[in-house]
Order: sequence, then structure tokens, then C-alpha cells
Amino acid sequence: MSEPAPDPAACGERIELLLEASAAAGPIARERAEELVRLVVELYGAGLERLLEIVDDAGAFDDRLAAAISADGLVSSLLLVHGLHPYGVADRVQQALDDVRPYLGSHGGDVRLLDVTAEGVVHLQLLGSCDGCASSAVTLELAVEDAIRAAAPEIVGIEVEESSPAPVGGVIPVEALTSRLRTAESPGGVTWAAAATLAELGVGSVHRTSVNGSGVLLARLLSGVYAYRDLCAGCGAAFEGAGLERAPAAPASAVLTCRGCGARYDVRRAGADLQDAARHLEPIPLLERDGVVEVAMRTPVSA
Repeated sequence: MSEPAPDPAACGERIELLLEASAAAGPIARERAEELVRLVVELYGAGLERLLEIVDDAGAFDDRLAAAISADGLVSSLLLVHGLHPYGVADRVQQALDDVRPYLGSHGGDVRLLDVTAEGVVHLQLLGSCDGCASSAVTLELAVEDAIRAAAPEIVGIEVEESSPAPVGGVIPVEALTSRLRTAESPGGVTWAAAATLAELGVGSVHRTSVNGSGVLLARLLSGVYAYRDLCAGCGAAFEGAGLERAPAAPASAVLTCRGCGARYDVRRAGADLQDAARHLEPIPLLERDGVVEVAMRTPVSA
């Protein structure tokens, strides 16, 4: 029985960890480790490019083969690293949206690709929202952004329009999330407040804090920092004593388990409940600035 194919994201994270560990031996050791990785990547890239040339020269590279290559996560990710993917950015973005559309539909939403600029900026429009869910727009955007960046890592930005009214709950609307202008206090009672410093957040760790009187849970991965309300969607309990782990069937996942009811959530994918597709954690928009993680919260309205 053959060994399962390695997970690209898990391998990438392991490589990053090993490079960080090599820094402990000094700058020369780190430079040599980075050079080794670079040379190995270049060698395999040249081999993959030559392999595709041979297949094409043989007349075997057709639409069916291109589709099969694109559908294979491992092969597709390797070709992306070396700029050899058979599909362009716009096609990959559209396919990513098609793949995530069933998940969006489960929240009463949809998405439309408006444009991919020559500079690599993706313009989207979010459609609809789930009834009674204050964090719907943010949840949908996080799911869409995750899918797009996995399919087209070379893009430089994602700009989103929303067609439905902004939610009135405790999380800011999409227009505030995607705005380039970050002020101390935004219109509509939205405040960007410091939640923690990056130095306080170890990679692979969970940090619980309170911002504006609301519990906030921060999870730091190599791919970035994620923020959620410190409330389990299953039992409403806080995630006291919880940590991150990987799901056996998904090595690249980061799973948060509620000690109260046992519910398990995928931190990477908008806090989706792994047992109940209708439930998810409530995400909070965040901004990393000068080593400080800030989260966007609605300020209480005075009576």
C-alpha cells in the first residue's frame, strides 16, 4: 500500500519551522538552509517544466489532462510554485469561487467575480446573507478569500462589494473590513482596538482576551492571525483551556475544540464546525500594525 501524498500546506509550514529553527545556529546556518531549499526548488521546477514540455511535444497535453492536473491539489500547488500551472489567474479564481459556492449557499449567500486586474487585484461582489446571522458577511468573505488565495497565491489583493444591507450585530460590515482607510474609530460606532502584540502570540497557540467588554479569541498560525468571538457556537461556552490541533484527515487544518460540548472548529476556514455545517464561530476582522493585532468591534451605543 502506497503512502498518502504529502499535504502541500503542511509541508510548507514544516519547512518554515525548520528554517526558523536554523536561525538559532546563527545567520550563516540560516543562509545555508535557505540556499539548500532554493536549490532543491529550482531543481524540481526545472524537472517539472521539462516534463510538461515532453508531454506537450508528444501531443498528449489536452484540455482533459489540464483539468486533471488542476484538480490534483498536490500537483497543482507544485506547478503554482514554479509558474507552470495550465490555467491563468482568472480561470483559477473562478474555479475557486465555484468550489466554495456550496458553502456560501449554506449561509444564504453567493459571490460573483467582477474582474481580475492586470496588477493582480481581484474584484468580487458578495450576494445575499444568512438570515439572523450578524457575522454572515464577514464569514462569507473569509471563506472566499481563503479559497482564492489557495488557488491563486500570486494575487496582490481582494476587493469586495456587498449587495445586501450591512448587519447590525457586534461585528463590522464588509465595507469596513475591506476599507483601505484604518482609523481609530470608524463611522457606525466601529472601533479598532488593540487585542495583543504579535510577541504574545506563539505560532500554533490560542490567546484569549477581552476587548470592549467582549471576549476575543486569537489563534496564530504560520499563515497569519485569526480572530473569533470567544464563544462556542454549540453550547455558548468560552474556549477556556482550549488549544489547536490538526485533524487526522486534514494535516494542514487547525482545529479548535470546545471543552464544554466537544464541538470542533476549523480555524483556517472561517471557524466552520467540522460536525455541523450549519454552525460556525463568529469571526472578527483584524489588522496587524506595527507588531500589534487590532480587532474591529462595535462600540456600545449610549442610552
